[in-house]
Amino acid sequence: MTVEKTVAQALGWFDSGEFRQVLARRVAMPTESQSALRDDALLSYYEQEINPALVAMGFGLQLIENPHAANRPFLIATRIEDPALPTVLSYGHGDVVFGDDENWREDLTPWELKEDGNRWYGRGSADNKGQHSVNLAALEQVFAARGGKLGFNCKLLFEMGEEISSPGLAEICHQYKDALSADVFLASDGPRLSAERPTLFLGSRGAVNFRLSVNARDKDYHSGNWGGLLPNPGTLLANAVACLVNAHGQLQVEALKPPAVSAAIRQILADVEVAATPGDPEIDIHWGEAGLTPAERLFAWNQMEVLSFLTGNPARPMNAIPGKATAVCQLRFVVGTDWQNLQQHVREHLDAHGFPQVEVEFLRGSPATRFDPTDPLVDWVLDVMSKSSENKPALLPNLGGSLPNEVFADILGLPTLWVPHSYPACGQHAVDEHMLISIAREGLEIMTRLFWDLGERGTALLDAHHAHAAKGGKQ
Repeated sequence: MTVEKTVAQALGWFDSGEFRQVLARRVAMPTESQSALRDDALLSYYEQEINPALVAMGFGLQLIENPHAANRPFLIATRIEDPALPTVLSYGHGDVVFGDDENWREDLTPWELKEDGNRWYGRGSADNKGQHSVNLAALEQVFAARGGKLGFNCKLLFEMGEEISSPGLAEICHQYKDALSADVFLASDGPRLSAERPTLFLGSRGAVNFRLSVNARDKDYHSGNWGGLLPNPGTLLANAVACLVNAHGQLQVEALKPPAVSAAIRQILADVEVAATPGDPEIDIHWGEAGLTPAERLFAWNQMEVLSFLTGNPARPMNAIPGKATAVCQLRFVVGTDWQNLQQHVREHLDAHGFPQVEVEFLRGSPATRFDPTDPLVDWVLDVMSKSSENKPALLPNLGGSLPNEVFADILGLPTLWVPHSYPACGQHAVDEHMLISIAREGLEIMTRLFWDLGERGTALLDAHHAHAAKGGKQ
């Protein structure tokens, strides 16, 4: 069997409607991790869909209770063909966000896969059931083509709490580090750069949410009697925010800026055009850090956003000076940012600009990650993508958004390669979520070629990776 024959078989299987049937079964299971009413559905997704597919390929299974979220278990699947062979770790999540049934298009429901043109509609079709189903199908095709072998060792980690911020994931990766040990991480989540361009991303920006508050007094006071005499918390807070990020959306806190964009990252992003898909919002080229391209602002720089701002009663404004004001802000950041000390940096910046009365509270945060874009493994994936698509693949040093990539990159210490099978307008986390049939088909070819190639020359690929790392690599 050759790779071309294996790919042809995989695409023939896809075109026969078999993949659609698999995805339809999985979409029909209402695995909403935010709802306590869906505990049975979450477990059944493993028992009915994931476990049988993996057992058929000879994987050993280990179901692990979640230490921080009851009935949101993890699954570790392991197939070791030969300890001397390379080992790949992959990942997927079977949970989805709320179906939001009543707000879907009149002829659609979140729990029934429906085909309309190039789209398969259904909750989880893009995030993440459709994506990990593509990868499982590619493994099955290679396993069958090689007569019951993959040609490499494979481990899979599934979770049922990604849509509630992956509680317990980091702890499980620490606790089961040996069971999850591998040579490379290869998985699918998030969107492509665009529907047309296959995409490889190597990590994600981090995110920190923090709250700014002004608590001036316990009650409101009439603005006619006290205006001009009592400081207005809303006015104070608005000016405090403005000293953190200016009227052009440019971050003003020097201690929270990243290192300068490297020449290697600039070269990679020169080939990236953002917001190029019909239906995308029109971007403002004058918004954000000066001197950077839109792609550099999104994938290689830090941005502070105001997520909410509350003072007084917006629904029923009164003629009164409010006693309090609060805003929740977010910093999206790339590697090299001193995000752990954000509270201290914001505090010092506000004090220096005359806002000691503004309180700063760290809410939550996750680190940024980025695998070395000059590593030979990156060239390998891009080369396979080029053989699978008529369109030039896109390389992103990291997503603009966030994924729990730090558990694979930092805790498990793996090179992280993400090959998404979705696109920006897929309706992820919204009504009318869908997967493009063309992307699913192309994704199956890409993953089949990647898995086949791992079985053919995985050891040589890893030798090149280690040699590059020994020379220091670069970002």
